[in-house]
Amino acid sequence: MTLSATKASELTTVVIPNWNGLRWLEGLFRSLNEQSLAPAAVVVIDNGSTDGSPELIERLWPSATIERWPDNRGFAAAANRGFELANTDFVALVNTDIELAADWLERSEAKLTLEPSAASVATKMMDLNDPTKIYDTGDFLRRDGATEQRGRFRTDAGNFDEPGEVWSACAGAALYRRSAVVEAGGFDEFLGTYLEDVELGLRLQLAGWSCVYEPCIAKHAGGGSEAGLSGGATRWVERNTIIIVARYFPARWLGLVAYRQVAWAVHHARSGTLAPWLQGLCSGLAALPTVLRARASAPSSKRPIEQAIPNRPWRGRAAGGHRHSAE
Repeated sequence: MTLSATKASELTTVVIPNWNGLRWLEGLFRSLNEQSLAPAAVVVIDNGSTDGSPELIERLWPSATIERWPDNRGFAAAANRGFELANTDFVALVNTDIELAADWLERSEAKLTLEPSAASVATKMMDLNDPTKIYDTGDFLRRDGATEQRGRFRTDAGNFDEPGEVWSACAGAALYRRSAVVEAGGFDEFLGTYLEDVELGLRLQLAGWSCVYEPCIAKHAGGGSEAGLSGGATRWVERNTIIIVARYFPARWLGLVAYRQVAWAVHHARSGTLAPWLQGLCSGLAALPTVLRARASAPSSKRPIEQAIPNRPWRGRAAGGHRHSAE
């Protein structure tokens, strides 16, 4: 492919963690080629793909730096390695199952440049298969342990077209200030995949950083690699929710967490997904000794947990997020 952009960024490296993403790469790299602002560099960390995707990337973007791993070490590890290899101020973290609007990089870079207190930019993620449906417009972590994805499953009616501030960014298509992420310790590789971006968002909040929202479009297949994970998203989201709660939440919030866990158990029993949810619960509980040791030795933060996780609604319509989730 030949770059169509008339200007190139000096600030942003695009980092793409890849694991058997062959079926989406044509769309992803076509959208990168069509950016009004070309990235300074493209770095691909391949997590042991067996579908020929690294070879296709070499043809689609010959100048890309590709580091191949013999096995799948998880999204968090691949993202961290990409941050290590990038030598720019900003890193755009982009999944393989993403197609970016032509102004995505230019707008998100301009937003982060103008917001020195922000560590990241969340963008307007739409469903790739049905672009009228919202996938994510910024995340919030609630005190019951649930992560709220703004606008998830809703039909786009322009409600999320205004820039502003959100809590954290979905790492499927987000721009990060490299120094802030590195100072925070990067993505937690113990989590592996799912909610690793939420946990990083919490650490950035505790460190005093903010996250801003710019409604530039990224179309996302959503759960594209889930089929390759044992237990799928249900198992990993539950496991990592337990880990995040145990690592950071004060004891006085445990009543809210218990309520949410019971509600989720009922929801998964009714929907036929109780088995993977229980697998995730057991896996999270098994990790508690390790997590609690890490909690005891954690450094002090600039913000108290009450400021880092505001008291948002945790049940009913006001809670927002997933309309189809258990209340």
